[in-house]
Amino acid sequence: MLGLLAGIGTGLAGGFTSGLLGVSPGGGSVVFSVLLLGAEQHAAQGISLVAQIPPTSLAAIKRYWKKGSRSPLRWLVVLAIGFLAGGVVGAYAASSTSSKVLQWTYVGYLVILDLMLVLRREHKKIDESRAPASPELHWPALSIVGLLAGLSSGFMGIGGGLATVVGLSAVLRVPQHQAQMVSLVLSLIPTTIPSAWVYWQQGWSSPWSVLAGVIIGLIVGNDIGARLANRVDRSALHFMMVFFVSAMAVYMTYKALS
Repeated sequence: MLGLLAGIGTGLAGGFTSGLLGVSPGGGSVVFSVLLLGAEQHAAQGISLVAQIPPTSLAAIKRYWKKGSRSPLRWLVVLAIGFLAGGVVGAYAASSTSSKVLQWTYVGYLVILDLMLVLRREHKKIDESRAPASPELHWPALSIVGLLAGLSSGFMGIGGGLATVVGLSAVLRVPQHQAQMVSLVLSLIPTTIPSAWVYWQQGWSSPWSVLAGVIIGLIVGNDIGARLANRVDRSALHFMMVFFVSAMAVYMTYKALS
């Protein structure tokens, strides 16, 4: 029962962040929450990857859809192919990497994403005034975003939602709400199964009660976060994303130094 309650609390935190910011359910926010409970780095990443297999983002997607956000099918196909390939490579690389290296890689990854978000903020008014509501994206660019998201997912167990949202919004200039919608719909495709299996084989998992709790919390938290996301404008969402990534980077730096 204690494990179930801890899992629900972790899932609620991760689900709320997922629905609010469009990051993969069970991604970086779950790793962050599980680490706060004292779990080892590999185990936290394994829990995160397994929790992303069920379609926990359905409620959040429904909220975004009602507000007019759409997810082009061609984008999803190309992103998913890149994600699958990158996820397997990242997971096998993580299996032969120490926890300390994973922690510092996590810190570097978050700092890079933070810088990209900040730089995008500086040019936001110019870019969004010129960008169409749904920009035309070529498959090589989408493939690179999917591949990098998959690599980050498999290597750091974070789902790749952060990389997807930042890659689409900060680099490819996709509107913030639409980028978050694409990330959430992509999470419905069980692209983390191969990398989750690698972690499972290595013994980096958790009791079923904890996993069940995390999944329940993710479903509820996603709906709450998405409701809030559709009530705030893109500037507020952008600020929240920068704050979230920065907070994770500071905590992971603390973990890596301790």
